[in-house]
Parts: sequence; structure tokens; C-alpha cells
Amino acid sequence: MPKPSFPQQRWQIADPEHTLVDKIAIATGLSPLLAAVLANQGIGSVEAAQQFLAPESQSLPSPLEAFPDLAASLTLLQDAIASRHKIAICGDYDADGMTSTALLLRVLRALGADVDYAIPSRMQEGYGINQRIVEEFAADNVTLVLTVDNGIAAYDPIVRARELGLTVIITDHHDLPPQLPPANAILNPKLVPEDSPYRGLAGVGVAYVLATLLAQEQGNTTLITPLLELFTLGTIADLAPLVGVNRRWLQRGLALLPHSRLAGVQSLMQVSGCVSADQALKPDAIGFRLGPRINAVGRIADPQTVIELLTTDDPGIAFARAMQCEQANQHRRQLCADIEIEAIELVETLVRQGKAPWQPEGDWVIMLVHPGWHHGVIGIVASRLVERYGLPVFIATYEAEDHTHIRGSARGIPEFDVFAALQACDEALGRYGGHRAAGGFSLATDQLEKMRSHLRTYAHQTLQIDQLKPLVTVDAQASFTQIDWDLYEQINQLHPCGIGNPEPIFWTANVEVVEQRPVGKDKSHLKLTLAHTESDDRQQLIKGMAWRWGTYYPLPQRIDVAYRLRENTWNQQTNLELEILGIREPVVDPPHSLSRTPIVVAQADKGAPVVRQQVALHCPEPDVSPTLLQAIEWSSLGDWPQVLQGISGHILMYGYQRPYVSTTTLPGTVEYDRPSRSCDCLILWSLPPSWTHLRWLLALARPQQIYIRNHSPAILPAEELKAKLKFEIAKNGDDPLNLLNLGQQWWVAPSTIVSAFREIGYPCSDFPETGVLEQELKRLQRWYHCSANRLAGLT
Repeated sequence: MPKPSFPQQRWQIADPEHTLVDKIAIATGLSPLLAAVLANQGIGSVEAAQQFLAPESQSLPSPLEAFPDLAASLTLLQDAIASRHKIAICGDYDADGMTSTALLLRVLRALGADVDYAIPSRMQEGYGINQRIVEEFAADNVTLVLTVDNGIAAYDPIVRARELGLTVIITDHHDLPPQLPPANAILNPKLVPEDSPYRGLAGVGVAYVLATLLAQEQGNTTLITPLLELFTLGTIADLAPLVGVNRRWLQRGLALLPHSRLAGVQSLMQVSGCVSADQALKPDAIGFRLGPRINAVGRIADPQTVIELLTTDDPGIAFARAMQCEQANQHRRQLCADIEIEAIELVETLVRQGKAPWQPEGDWVIMLVHPGWHHGVIGIVASRLVERYGLPVFIATYEAEDHTHIRGSARGIPEFDVFAALQACDEALGRYGGHRAAGGFSLATDQLEKMRSHLRTYAHQTLQIDQLKPLVTVDAQASFTQIDWDLYEQINQLHPCGIGNPEPIFWTANVEVVEQRPVGKDKSHLKLTLAHTESDDRQQLIKGMAWRWGTYYPLPQRIDVAYRLRENTWNQQTNLELEILGIREPVVDPPHSLSRTPIVVAQADKGAPVVRQQVALHCPEPDVSPTLLQAIEWSSLGDWPQVLQGISGHILMYGYQRPYVSTTTLPGTVEYDRPSRSCDCLILWSLPPSWTHLRWLLALARPQQIYIRNHSPAILPAEELKAKLKFEIAKNGDDPLNLLNLGQQWWVAPSTIVSAFREIGYPCSDFPETGVLEQELKRLQRWYHCSANRLAGLT
């Protein structure tokens, strides 16, 4: 089977009511593109749009009115605290369950409660409170059991708890079973009216409501603000709908996180590189950085690590636990990558055998079972396979070495109900559960073929052949001239985006792929430069990234493209880029204007005549006092954490992939990369790209002491550097190019850039002679390993 030149997708392009879009745009000042986004999300009036953009203006009912058992829960907890009765929390091993557990532990301990917790084993026991935990609580003289993010379906364990004389409060958000367990109180947003702003709360949201009201009742409102940080982490990591009260509280929480008062959150942000002290975080920072590090522990390690991380006030303990989360996440990523490769090969084997599951006579679901896969991460892989193939995916592994039992996870597509499919396999399964989009199951190995047969029957009954492709849902058509910082800032007004409030997706027709190259450790992603020609013949260029699309390289020259906007900050330069989500063959013919002559600098390597023989270059030199240079003390940086502990003044940290440092653990102050004032000490994690760059840095920072780490940046290949310069020439036109800015952006010396210009046909006669580009790149590599002693001699 020939390799596809691009993903086979189905696009669903919204068509909102244009009169409504115009009204929303006029009343709110939003771009018509974003007014269309709001209309697509079901916002049907100007008033609703204005309330959405200003959630704090919404009048909220009291939680006591919304949750029937909330008042009783508060009374039970206050009585237990006052009587010093032992309280036990039963949590869960996902991010929602762990943040819920930590949140209630913090508030109950602060209020003087005798409280402990337990979390069931993911591998041995599975989800939710069970009879073992209940009986251990009773044996440990627990009086009150408080479940978080679980319990609503645990009828038998709750019956057993009541038989043992335990008081039980269930806080959960999962779907209601036919028969509710006999708890003393149940808090679940599925029990409130469907139009309630509390309806979308995750487990941590229910815990937050209970904890904040308990703190208020006990007269200790200072506890509430840190709890909002845990609510924010858990809600976004659990993919809860970002509407209603979630949207309101998350806007507050995302603004708090950069200035977190919790030692664990500070450390987690530090190890994940998620530091943004000057602005609120976006959900992506949690969804792709903080959340995975928390979830990884629950998937493959001990959840106690996360509980300690989020409840300790000791910075040392917090950093140690954050590093354990980081290590678990690295392991989780490798497990996922390995399993995904194996799973794709299994699917491709079926294709080669003529058994592709998306064929008319195929299964219409992907069902994979393989030994040795880690059960804690196969759900992630299932989601990736759904994204890749557009079919429901059931992926499983064997529970024991004898291969007699299978345990798996399932993920669906919009038209396929996973839980209903599992119900259709009831006679083949042991245990199963879930909801429309996802589920889990277990079965005896000898029942596997029966399950496959039931799944195939269910899929053919509920799906259509044209639904067996990945779905790309698009909000509005845009031209590249509309993609600017004004639009991006307006998109920020729609945040937090996520489930229930998806980030806007635009599409542009008939785009030219100017440049494309696989990137990443295993070349699994595509970095693109795209061009779009407007009706007035102007050509607009923009860069984009297509994650996990390396297998489709090379893409066709002309495509329709669907994308989200992303800002990419590198070396203090921030640009707008596209995150590519979908492509398809162009639905319109290329405009006549695109037949014009290509940018001529692209022909220079082939010996073609170069029309533009000169390019305007600018490389200012700094004015540095020799006295300043001679007074600097130069040293190599060995044990850098210890060195930092000994510096009491102002520190400037500079360099390629230089770390962030928590100022709470240092005697002095720290800033990064570009100095705002003189510093006492300059930490050069890597050298600047050239001697000129270094002298500029010294002139601005005026340090007394310099420590050099000699971390080496990734050196651009010659062809990539030349391609970047061609793009800069096309983008800037006749405007001068600043060699220092380009050099800092790409970690390349000005002389190296001049050499590259000369190889693509520009003489650069105002600059000194240079070697051939490959020689200049080797010289650059030697520069980055220049020692402190040698640099001290140069000054």
C-alpha cells in the first residue's frame, strides 16, 4: 500500500447564522472570526456573549442551594473535627482524584482534624473505594469516610461501611448508577439541575466547594486561595468542561499559579519549565506540562508522591517529589512511545494483509491485544490511535504471565458510544465501565474473539463508512492577513479553552508549502513554512508545526490547511505560528497570480543568476570599557545549585536551555537572558553566539563575576540555515536584517550568517571575508566550548 501523502480526514466546517455573528461582533468588539466561534458554541444572543466574555458578571446561586446534601456534609465534618473523631479520605489515582485528596487533606489538617487517606492500587484493585479499604478504615478506628472523585458506583463497599458503623460522605462527579449507595450524604453535580453553573464540576471541583464552605464555617478563609490552585490543576488535567462556574474559577486560578503559595506547585512548575511570572497561565500549560507529570505518577508509580508534593510546605521535600514526578513522566513518555510504535505496526500489518479495519468489509473498530504493554498508559496510546486513524480503539494487554486474563482501555469517536459498545459485549466481559467517549474492560482470554465479534456488529450497526476518518471541526475560514497579534489577543478573551469551550480552529484555502522538514528526535514532526496569496496579489508567509506528522513527509505543494494559533518564544523573540490540525486537497484552483516567478534567492544555489545582488545587513558593535572587562572574575560552573546558594546579590541567568531557579531558595534575586539592570553575577549556561554578542551582554549587565557552564546549543545544519535566510529575505523585503538578532534567535555567529548569505548568492561586500559555511559552523562549535580561562585572556 503506498504511503499516504497526507492524513485522510473529514472536515466539518461550521456555518453560523451570519446576522447573529454580526451582532456579536458589533456589540463586543470581537473580530467576526471570533464572533463566529461564539455562535458555533451555541451562544445565541449578544447578552450571552457578553456574559461569556465576563464570567465574573454572572450571578451564582449559593452551592448550599444547588447541592441538597451539602449542609448535612458540613455538619458531619464539623462534628468530627470538634470531637477529634478520625476522618479518612478515599481518593483516586488520576490527577482529579489526587488533587481532590490533597485539597481536602490541606483544609482538614489546617482546621485541626485527625485525618488520613488511602488510594486503591491501580494495577491490583482498579478504580474506587473497595471492601478492603473500608475494613482497614474500620480497623484503624476511623469514624467518618470521605470519598473524592469516586464512590457513586460503589454500592457494596458503602453498604459494608455502614454495617461497620462508619459515617460516609461521597463526593464524586461520575454518572449516576441506577441505585445510589446508602451514604449519609452525597455531593455530585449530576444531582443538580442540568442548567446549573455547578453541573460541570470535576471531582476536585466538588471537593473545592466542600472545602471552601467548611473553611468559611470554621472562620478560616485564608485557606481558600491556595485551594483554588489545586482546583485549577485538577479541573484542567481531568478534561472537565470549561463552562459555568469552572470557567469563572479557572480564570482566577490560572492567574494565581505563576505566583503560587504552594511549595509543591512552585517546584512542579520549576521542573517542568512552566514559569510565567508576568502573566496568567493558559490551560495548555497545565494540560501539557503540569497535568501529565501528576497523572504519570498515578499511572505507573505511587500516588503518595503527588499527595506529599501538594500538601507539604517544605521546599526541599516539594522539589524532591517534583523530581520524582518528572522521572515518572519521562518513563511514561517512553512507554507510550514504545507501545504506540508497536500498535501502529500491528495495524499496518493488518493493512498489508488486506484486513484494514476501515474497509467496507472491515471491523470498523481497532482491537489490539499485546503482551508486555503497561496497563497504566495504554489509554493514552488508544487516544493517539483514534487521532491517527479516526476509528474507535480498544487496546489491551495481559494481566498475568499465564495470559489467561486481559485488561484494556477504549476510546471512541463522536458517533460511537464506547459504554454502549461495552454493554453490547456484556456476555464476553468480566468487568467494564466508562462513558460515551472512553471506558475500561477486562475479560478472560478465551472470550477475546467473542468480544471482537460483538464490537464489529455494534460498529456496523451504529456507524457509516464515511465516518471512519479523523474528524476536524473548523470554526471559520481566515486569510493569513487576518492572523495577527490583535486576533491572538482577542482569542485570549475566550480562555480558558478546553472541553466545552474549544480553542478556535480556522482554515485557509489553497496554501503553498514553501518549506517543510521533519524535526524532533525521531523526525516524527513536520516544521512548515506556508504562503498564502491574497486577492491583491500580496503573498503572506507564516510558519507552522504539524505534530506527529513526520510520516506524511513530503506534503503536497498546495493544500487547504486547518489550524490553531500558537505563540512561539525562542531567545526572547516571540512569533505567531500555526499548529496544523488538518490538511486536504485544495477545493479551489490556484489563483493566476501564483504563477509568477518564485523568490529568486532560492535559485542561487543552482548557479542561476541572482537578481538582488545586495541585501541590507546591520550588525552594531557595543562600546565596552576595557576597565570593565579587566575587572571581571571568570570561573567555570561546576555544582551550579551550590554556587547559586552562595551568591547574595543580583544574578543574570543566560544561555541555551538554561534552567529556571526558584527565588524562594536563594539569598539573592534572579532575572533571565536580557538584563534590566547591572548584575553582581552572570551565569553563562552557554556562551552567546559570538564575541560581539558577549560584549553586548557585558556592556548591559556589567557583571563582577562570571560563571561559564559551556552548554552547547544545537547547531543548525548548513542547508537549514540557508533556508531560514531565504525566508527572512522574502519576509523583510528591503528592510535591513539585524545580524545580532538573527544570530541570537538561531544561536549562530554573524560571520556564520554572512558566510551563508554568500553561499546563496549575496556578496555582503561590507563585511570581512569568511570561510565556507561548513568551516564557519565548525568554528562556531569550537566557540561554544571556549573555556573561562581563555575568555579571561581575551578581555
